[in-house]
Amino acid sequence: MTEELNQVMTVRREKLDLLKERGIQPFAYSYSRTHMAQAAIGIYQVEEEKGSLDEEGFGTSVKVAGRLKSFRGHGKTAFGHLEDESGSIQVYFRKDALGEEAFETILELVDLGDWVGVEGPLFRTRTGEVTVRAVTWEFLAKSLRPLPFGKTEEDPETGEQIVHSGFADIEARYRQRYADLAVHPEVREVFRARSRMVAAVREFMDGEGFLEVETPALQPIYGGATARPFVTKHNALDRRMYLRIADELYLKRLIVGGFDRVYEIAKDFRNEGLSRFHNPEFTMLEFYQAFADYHDMMDQVERLMVHVADRVLGSRTVTYQGVEISFEPPFKRISLVEALAESMGTNPMELEEEDLRDRAERLRLPELEGAGRGKLLDRLFEALVQVNLQQPTFVLDYPRELSPLAKAHRDKEDLTERFELFVAGQEMANAFSELNDPIDQRARFEEHTGLRARGDDEAHQVDEDYIRALEFGLPPTGGVGMGLDRLAMLLTDQASIRDVILFPVLRTEE
Repeated sequence: MTEELNQVMTVRREKLDLLKERGIQPFAYSYSRTHMAQAAIGIYQVEEEKGSLDEEGFGTSVKVAGRLKSFRGHGKTAFGHLEDESGSIQVYFRKDALGEEAFETILELVDLGDWVGVEGPLFRTRTGEVTVRAVTWEFLAKSLRPLPFGKTEEDPETGEQIVHSGFADIEARYRQRYADLAVHPEVREVFRARSRMVAAVREFMDGEGFLEVETPALQPIYGGATARPFVTKHNALDRRMYLRIADELYLKRLIVGGFDRVYEIAKDFRNEGLSRFHNPEFTMLEFYQAFADYHDMMDQVERLMVHVADRVLGSRTVTYQGVEISFEPPFKRISLVEALAESMGTNPMELEEEDLRDRAERLRLPELEGAGRGKLLDRLFEALVQVNLQQPTFVLDYPRELSPLAKAHRDKEDLTERFELFVAGQEMANAFSELNDPIDQRARFEEHTGLRARGDDEAHQVDEDYIRALEFGLPPTGGVGMGLDRLAMLLTDQASIRDVILFPVLRTEE
């Protein structure tokens, strides 16, 4: 804590003590607000248009409440702005209307950031601003630590309000999200948009006849993806447990059980590094449909993306980091092997593992230790093809080594029926014609056991219970996993995943 901040907080503590000495409750229990700020302004405008104001120009009396964002005193009067979730409204205090004690308390003991409630009639000032003329006011919560409000200046040529942020340190903003939200209305709007996005996803899935379900976050065997898990221990059972890395295997158990269409919006956890596109805790949509294959799921994903864009943006075009992206269907579809062959100048499926490794090392690609043929192909695809996929593109038919849970391709040897959707160079969705042959599934798991022995700690474990479920019979099934954090980034034009997660994982604060 800086010396300046310490002094400010000391003064605010002293004001808190003075409030208590005057018998004023600085932390209220409740407040009977009648109107949000923007609703109050709207009511006055309607009354003004109807000519229903009184002789002095006053309208309805309202009770508003919010955080004090500005305050200036002028002798026996004072003006301020209260901000609530809907926006801000000006409030006007007069000594003769409030009484000397209440007015002096305003001038002496109120600070920016305090929460207050104000009651009084609405009117329009000489400068044209709809304002509440305070008849009574009260403290709702005293702010003991100053918020890092920015300084607002008006451009003399355009009249535009320019805010010079007092909270520019991005790491501090992530760490103190409560303060970030309090001083940056545009950040609050990002998370409102994210909420609308999730609601639109649910609306689509429910409309398609999918049942929303919940599956375990704490699992005895992790699976459904290739990733390192977070490990914990269940003390009562004296057994190791894992936070889920995916929902897939439990959702497919439900298809075995007789549900035709299921989906889950859930937190998943992967013990991986931090980046612009990776947070160890993230939100996934996964959905599974009986009697469908990956072609059906491509159609579902395309329609889902269009629906969400329409609902959240009111448009099928979004600008992301300066690039205009269109969600107008149909989305482009390309073959992974063909696209990679074009970039490499040779068919990657004909190369030996050492040749693939040599090419990856020459490109200085990361995380090659213990990587088998599948992971090497994946790293080369990321570096040579994926980065160039800006418009929505389905990449089809992945090598078998990369897809232990996908059915073998019905026409193409050594490939599987799998697609991934890429937008703005990033994976948005991953889907399969789900592998429903328990004998083949066991063989795939055992292949990954070999990869684990070679040092690939992201490889699958053998899940005996899941194989048992398949032995009861999984009908033909299509499945999709979609990262909702990345979708939120795209729809709100945010450069980092941390900008769309309210409380992202961060390094230890120094």
